[in-house]
Amino acid sequence: MAGVFTLGEAKVRPGSYFNIQKVSENSSAGTIDGIAAVLFKADWGPLNEAIEISVDEGYESIFGNAYTTDTIAEVFNGGAKKAIGCRIGSGGTAASITLKDSTAQDAVTITAKYVGGKSFAVSLRDKLSDDTKRECIIYAGTKEFEKVEFIKGGDEVSALVSAFSKSTNFTVQSAGSGSGFMADVTQSIFTNGTDPVATTVSYSEGLAAIEAVNWNVICVDTEDTAVHALVSSFLDRIFEVGQLTMAVLAETSSVALDTRMQNAAAFNDEKIIYVLNPTLKTSTGTLDGHLTAARIAGTIAACPANMSLTHRIIDGATELVEKITPTQIIKAETMGCLVLTTNFSNQIWIDSAINTLILLEDNQDDGWKKIRRTKTRYELITRANIQTDSLIGKVDNDVNGRATIVSQVQGIGTAMVEEGKLVSCKVTESTQYTVDGDSCWFEIDAIDKDSAERIYLTFKFRFSTQE
Repeated sequence: MAGVFTLGEAKVRPGSYFNIQKVSENSSAGTIDGIAAVLFKADWGPLNEAIEISVDEGYESIFGNAYTTDTIAEVFNGGAKKAIGCRIGSGGTAASITLKDSTAQDAVTITAKYVGGKSFAVSLRDKLSDDTKRECIIYAGTKEFEKVEFIKGGDEVSALVSAFSKSTNFTVQSAGSGSGFMADVTQSIFTNGTDPVATTVSYSEGLAAIEAVNWNVICVDTEDTAVHALVSSFLDRIFEVGQLTMAVLAETSSVALDTRMQNAAAFNDEKIIYVLNPTLKTSTGTLDGHLTAARIAGTIAACPANMSLTHRIIDGATELVEKITPTQIIKAETMGCLVLTTNFSNQIWIDSAINTLILLEDNQDDGWKKIRRTKTRYELITRANIQTDSLIGKVDNDVNGRATIVSQVQGIGTAMVEEGKLVSCKVTESTQYTVDGDSCWFEIDAIDKDSAERIYLTFKFRFSTQE
């Protein structure tokens, strides 16, 4: 395990612990990439479970496309390669239908495995291409959702139950006294289930569900500030046990601009990115609030630590609905807002890739205010923690053992220099703390790279035309 330690602290559990310090004063004025966690509402799918979804397989087959499942679509549109999806809510009932045999007796009951209001219908008939078989087809709307085949004749009730035994979507059980041949049905409608209820507590349960899996950026399907506060507290808590992640949040343009700025500043956290003006038009519609936050969350998740998102164009965005003045932009960015603006080609981009950190702790420098540098630092810490955790109990706490630890961590720092993420990295044993028993201390002196984001051009003109 990994976690935070305070200088001079002796931990109870074996593991690799990290502490963050700064080397210089502030200026005067193999990591987990491409994985976004998403909390959303749906009318189908596992409830309060962390489900891995790849961009290739899509989410519709698992969760459908109702309610706020489009939040998942937006993290993929932003560039995420994988999502950790968690459908939130509690309660609800499952859809079901009872089919009859040829004597009109109840024979089998088909029940959806997940609660929710998704509508289903079923047809049971002879298979057109093979008169020795029958088929049972379940439809979601007009689309075929699942189909099974079974042998015609004999005990068709048992055969149908057996055919559904490996279904991931439905359970089928014998019902009543029906037996023998199953009666044909055409598009018979299920009794609809009911959707679970989503509350603030539901989001807390969803956050707990995704804690055990790896991801690097999270977004939620709501602009509710109470939920945003939950996310912030959650990130603080898991940071303490070594999970270094970020969240992208947004409210809608219906909230007063100054209020949004104040809400961003109130986070004052390198782990929270707040999109100030999220109303965008795209070729397929309008994005606002949580959907734009999801799009940017996907972009941040996918962006490697050797690249900056400053002036990154938002793919697919055609119009920035809420444009703000240069004066407002400056004010917003000093309050920790990520602002969307347009360039000279009228493309929509991120003006400055910053998080909400504005007031620094004693162990922080100005680099923590920037998304790129925070990602780089989180990556170095995470990779070093993983590497050293694998050495716990496997090397002696002697000169040779500690040299192995130094070498392993130095290898990570050197690799990140070669990857264009660090300028330099030097790993040494601590000179401040003395090795004792099973405890040893090390210092990682790293300079992380930044991008050229403020270019100053001085033009000197003269009246005379003579050189």
